[in-house]
Amino acid sequence: MPFQGVSAMDLKLEFVCLAMAEGANLRSLCRRFGVSPTTGYKWLERYRAQGEAGLEEASRRPLSSPWRSGVGVEKSVLKVRAAHPAWGGRKIAAVLERKGLSAPAPSTITAILRRHGVEIGAHGGGASPFTRFEHPAPNELWQMDFKGHVGMADGRRLHPLTILDDHSRYCLTLGAAENQQTATVQGFLTAAFRRYGLPRALITDNGAPWGDGPGSPYTPLGVFLIDQGIAISHSRPYHPQTMGKDERFHRSLKAEALSGPPFADLEAASRKLTLWRKVYNHERPHEGIGMAVPAERYSASPREYRETITPFDYAPGDALRRVQPGGRISFGGRQIRVPKAFARREIALRATNQDGLYEVFYRHQRIARLDFRAAKGDAQPVHHVSEQVSTISPV
Repeated sequence: MPFQGVSAMDLKLEFVCLAMAEGANLRSLCRRFGVSPTTGYKWLERYRAQGEAGLEEASRRPLSSPWRSGVGVEKSVLKVRAAHPAWGGRKIAAVLERKGLSAPAPSTITAILRRHGVEIGAHGGGASPFTRFEHPAPNELWQMDFKGHVGMADGRRLHPLTILDDHSRYCLTLGAAENQQTATVQGFLTAAFRRYGLPRALITDNGAPWGDGPGSPYTPLGVFLIDQGIAISHSRPYHPQTMGKDERFHRSLKAEALSGPPFADLEAASRKLTLWRKVYNHERPHEGIGMAVPAERYSASPREYRETITPFDYAPGDALRRVQPGGRISFGGRQIRVPKAFARREIALRATNQDGLYEVFYRHQRIARLDFRAAKGDAQPVHHVSEQVSTISPV
């Protein structure tokens, strides 16, 4: 299951963080997390009064905090570094300040680490930051990809599935997937949609199961997303920087969660990834967002997941065609081949201001252009020509 291995405490903490975000709909969050409004309000009230300790069934809050009891700065620095071996001076300084300590400068922290024999940069990093485009609000765009595959001690392979919010860098899903099949990905997506709501758009690369290569990006998974009212797009082939935030996330994931001994099995991997996701979202300062943590910038989407897909109202004047099981439609006395992912679904051909040129839509998504202006009897697609049966060419 997509959220298997998540502890009750982790769920409570994520719930209150989302509930405290500006404009949060508390009753909607209660429904998504499977708790009553009474319980949700109780968690929120206790968290505001006592912090994380208030979410414990029986509070185990210590009578004194070693962070505030005069522990030396160097000991504090080394403690954070020991817990997070891939973090450098800037992240450690931000964590100490968040804990209420007067943190030294990042350069001083680096000097402390070196003085105690800590090898700097042993776990990667060190690349110069650069400016990336950022969407202005949470849930405007999610980025999704697999982090390759990782061998496990039991001989099987782990395929970490990552879904990242573009604006906040919040990790919505870090799934311990046993394969890269459509059903597996759709299960993780459905769980994320039910908990966080729907994004306006989602971007992936062109590999399976997101697409069948640059020439045919529409698959059953893509159709599933379009049915939910999500605009889908694909990165340019051989341009991973199009999904730069997720690529950068993968570097951190590799350095901080995947660099140790092989996981014993899928269950052990799920536990480790779940713990690291919590640290990443709620504790790890992120340089790309001014050393804030992603949870401080993220809020759940108001757009609810659709358990049942309703018919779509196309524009007046659209020519509607139902795609045959083999992936074809008839239009203007011609046979046109359509990606098989749209089989048994209704698509629309919409005339443009150029005579003989049509745009093809499935629900809200423009999927192709089709050119009937050629002299031959068959329609000529804009990007591809077939002598007998015309292939719709994706936009």
